This record gives sequence, C-alpha cells and structure tokens, in this order.
Amino acid sequence: MASAAEQIASNMSLASFGKATELKQRIWFTLGALLVYRLGTYVPVPGVNAAVMAQMLSQQGGGILGMFNMFSGGALGRMTVFALNIMPYISASIIIQLMTAAIPSLDALKKEGESGRIKMNQYTRYLTVIIAAFQSYGIAVGLESMHSSVGPAVADPGMFFRVSTVITLVGGTMFLMWVGEQITARGIGNGTSLIIMSGIIANVPNALASLLELGRTGALSPMFIVGFLLLAVGVIAFIVFMERAHRKIVVQYPKRQVGNRMFGGDSTHMPLKVNTSGVIPPIFASSILLIPATIAGFSAQSGSAPGWLATMGQLLSGGSPLYLILYSALIIFFSYFYTAVVFNPQETADNLKKYGGFIPGIRPGSATAEYFDYVLTRLTTVGAIYLVIVCLLPQILISDYGVPFYFGGTSLMIIVSVTMDTVTQVQSHLLAHQYEGLIRKARVKGRGR
Repeated sequence: MASAAEQIASNMSLASFGKATELKQRIWFTLGALLVYRLGTYVPVPGVNAAVMAQMLSQQGGGILGMFNMFSGGALGRMTVFALNIMPYISASIIIQLMTAAIPSLDALKKEGESGRIKMNQYTRYLTVIIAAFQSYGIAVGLESMHSSVGPAVADPGMFFRVSTVITLVGGTMFLMWVGEQITARGIGNGTSLIIMSGIIANVPNALASLLELGRTGALSPMFIVGFLLLAVGVIAFIVFMERAHRKIVVQYPKRQVGNRMFGGDSTHMPLKVNTSGVIPPIFASSILLIPATIAGFSAQSGSAPGWLATMGQLLSGGSPLYLILYSALIIFFSYFYTAVVFNPQETADNLKKYGGFIPGIRPGSATAEYFDYVLTRLTTVGAIYLVIVCLLPQILISDYGVPFYFGGTSLMIIVSVTMDTVTQVQSHLLAHQYEGLIRKARVKGRGR
C-alpha cells in the first residue's frame, strides 16, 4: 500500500489531470452552472426601477444591505431575480441544525442514516420557502416606499406587484438551491459555498478599481495602497494557516483474537479544527449589529427617525469603538455557541466506546467526554481570537480609510475556505482516478499471467 500511494503521489501532475475525463466533466459542469447563476444576477425583477435601489444602496452600502449585496454578487443592488441569492437556504440550514440540538425528535431523525438525512433536507427546503417568502414580501413593501431623485422605485405599487415579486424572488432562491445541489452531486465541491464565493469574487475587480481610483484622486497614497495589498496577502496566508490548523487526538483500538488470527490494535487520530465554527460567527455578529444602523439610516432618509434611534445608529456605525467591542464579543460568543452545537463531546465519546476505541491514558465514557470538552474549549478560544483579528483589522481599514466593503474579513475567509475545499475535492478526484488506473493495470497483468 505504501508503494502504491507513493506511485500515485508521484503521478499526480498535469498529465494525470488531462487523463481524468470525469474530473474535467465535473469542472465544466460547475463552471456552466456558475455561469448560469451569474447571468441570472442581471435579470431584473419586473416593475422595479433598479436605479433607485442602486442609489439607496450607495447611501446605505456599509449597512446590512451592503453585506447582503456582497453575498448576492451585486444582485440585490441591481434588484434581479437572484436578489435573495441562496441566503434563505443558508439560514434555514443553520436553523434546522440549531433545532436538532434542542429538539430530541430531530436529533433522533439525524441519526437514522440516509433516510433521516433525506427527511432533514426536506424540512430545510420547506423552511427555505417560508424564509424566502417573508423576506421577499418585506423587500416588495420596502420597494414601494422607496423614493429618490430619479423617482419612485415601483411605478405601479399594489398587491399584484407584491405577489409577483414574492413569486419571482422565491423562485430565484429555489432555483439557486437546486443549482447548488446539482453542483454538489455532479460538480466539484459544495455547490452552496461555490455560489456565494463566485458572487463575492465577481465584485472584487470593481472593488480593486475603486481602491485604485481612491489612489488616483489622492484620497489614499500609493504607499498605503501597496501596503494594504501586501497586508491583504498576509491576512490570506494567515487565514490559510489557521483554517488548516488542527489538534490531533490519538485514538487506540484494542486487539482482538478471531480463531488463530489477531485483528485490531491499530491507532489513528481524530483531528479537531482550531476554527470549528467557520465563518458563521462573523456573519451572525455583523448581521445583528448592522440592523440598527440600517434602520436608523432608512428612518433618517424618510425624516421620521426618533432621537434615540439616530443616536444608536451613530454609536453602532461601522468602525466606532462600541461597534468594535460588541462585534468582538458577539464573534467570541457565537464561536463557542456554534462549536457546542456542531460538536457533542458526550456523543463522540459514546461512539468511540461503542466501537472499542479509546484515548491512551483516558478512561472511556464520561472521562473521554470531559477530555474532548477540555481540548475543544481551548481550541475554540484560539479560534475565536483568530476570527476577531481577521474581522476587526479590515473593519478598521474600511471605516477609517474608506477601503471597499468587499475587502472585509468575512469575505476573505469565505473565498479562502471555499478555495481550499475545492482544491481538496479536485485532489480527491485525481487520487481516485489514479487508483482506478492502478487497479486496471493490475487486472491486465493478472490476465496476462
């Protein structure tokens, strides 16, 4: 096995990639699906003046609208059929995951294997439709009340416009959900993550152009721009290092005798990631903090903002000391909370005990669960500090120097994480292709003999 693995590793090159027909088909399918998604971000919603939405977004670009527009690849700013993107599906998946930890019947359903997974996916789709419908109706009502210097956002408001907008936006979300599932099954990588990443990357050239324009007009010095780009490269390298970092816990399996032969006695390791929660804590934290500032901004434009709301909007504006403190605290809180949801130390310890595995020096059962909790708490502390550093540094640059919103820490983390996962998927397909080639050669040699 060792020689075969070494041969496979030495053969994984561009030549082996050229021979991997199935992998090339998967890549072309993924690119075609993402192209369809990008084309859909330019199909407008009927009856909406997109110029009004673009003007409103330019004024409220640093709020929650700017964040959702970033995730949608600019579709929200253009008010297209994919304005909601796939975010309702992400929200539904997170809600179902949280409910699984709180509702015993859902937890039992999750443990039923393939049938339970199909049922959970069905619940997620139903919840996606409900969330998308509520968000679509809110957008339709909000569009009817929007007015700017170019006129009203909706030429013919009313129930017909609201119903048609809800059907259009919900249909766009469900189509993207289907496209993401197809990419996962027939393409490479996680389709949902690739859709979000492609939307963010599509706006990076505009963000770079805006950054260079700030340098051309003298708002930013050339040395600052060069230093910022070098800092971005350093932050990306830091994200790669931390996302790859994990703690290996040695797991030993006892030997057992069957007849005259001995089996087992192997040792393996269980990797625990430093950042188990991923990008969920920054997204949750920024969403919560951006809501008051966004509401205050809309109220101020309509002239109906109460004094306390305007004050709150100023205190929680991006880059303010209170915003940075609360942002850090929420990131740390959601890091621990989401890690506790996705990793159950007691359940993991029980599974190890059921299959005869144990950690050397730790008794099986509750002692193993306590050890997992001990290690995971310390890893989560390091991961939370890492998230705070990565998210606060770009936030300070955005608020103090006017750096484009797309260079935020959350967007960089999504791009880097999804890119690493996609590369891993490609390497796995190449490895499987190499194994198939070795098996075919072994069969041919066996027949020759």
